[in-house]
Amino acid sequence: MSASAFPFRAHHVGSLLRPASLIAARDAHREGRLDADALRRAEDDAIREAVALQESLGLPVVTDGEFRRTWWHLDFLTAFDNVKRVPPKVKARFHTHAGPLDLEAPGLEVTGKLSRSRPILVDHFRFLSSVTSRVAKMTLPSPSIMHFRGGRAAIDTVAYPDLDEFFGDLARVYREEVADLARAGCKYLQIDETNLAYLCDPALREQVRSRLHADPDELLHTYARLINASISSRPADMKVMLHLCRGNFRSAWAAEGGYDPVAETLFTTIDVDGYFLEYDDERSGGFAPLRFLPQGKTVVLGLITSKRGELESRYAIKRRIHEAARYAPLEQLALSPQCGFASTCEGNVLSASDQRAKLSLVVELAREVWH
Repeated sequence: MSASAFPFRAHHVGSLLRPASLIAARDAHREGRLDADALRRAEDDAIREAVALQESLGLPVVTDGEFRRTWWHLDFLTAFDNVKRVPPKVKARFHTHAGPLDLEAPGLEVTGKLSRSRPILVDHFRFLSSVTSRVAKMTLPSPSIMHFRGGRAAIDTVAYPDLDEFFGDLARVYREEVADLARAGCKYLQIDETNLAYLCDPALREQVRSRLHADPDELLHTYARLINASISSRPADMKVMLHLCRGNFRSAWAAEGGYDPVAETLFTTIDVDGYFLEYDDERSGGFAPLRFLPQGKTVVLGLITSKRGELESRYAIKRRIHEAARYAPLEQLALSPQCGFASTCEGNVLSASDQRAKLSLVVELAREVWH
């Protein structure tokens, strides 16, 4: 990826709806009717088809749809040594356009010193890059997830009597993964960060105080330092983007609120090349926080929802792009859906044809707006 190719104007966040064949293969593997090699072949076939779709639509950057994952975060985080998946302990209240949805998601526990005995995503990247001529983007969950979901109570006190040491080891294992991805040729990395978006929601900020016994503003700076330390091993030619997500499960979300509480730290302190920001409806607030965007960074406006199948008005999306350009230069903006289409295997409540139409709209509008 040459420097002149970045920033790309048309993007998608990463995950795509799983095809029925892959869902069936994963079910068969879970039930013991399909071995791991056969599941991998099914994943390979599905990824080839997903790449062909993305290329046919004209997307300059492609992903593997996260087809090798069951959850957007758990598969990666539990691949570190001494991290285990545990049964749900907290019921999270999600929201949909039709009403509330309660989710009991599995939790995480750190049972000993964090380490990384093997690369986690390198083979995924190598396969993806072998089946496309476009830029291959890898997505990985933010390191903040390892702390936010359980806080101090989910981190072994014998291994980590001091949380500063925990954050140091967490950043180190991420740096090791990023360095291996870079050596494999990865030039584009996306970090999926939910917790900074959660800190924009007044109700969730209160939960931070009561559940994590932390000050939300101090936690913002802790996570900013953690992200910076986690990617400090990247080479100069690797672009890193940060995706802020308010939750994405079967077309539901967990958080609401504009970016105002985090914007200045987000844009000026975190050492990434740009940001994917959700802006598909009023729950994301206005564009005024974009005034903090410094020169040299890009914001990808998530103006097209991945939560519903209805296709947005071309005129309305163009109007909103130009509204955003009142606060940040148009040449520092780009366009994408607001989130992935399937952060878990279940996927959002829309069809494959809806997904295709939305991705196509992103490409067409990007060409019209930025020529």
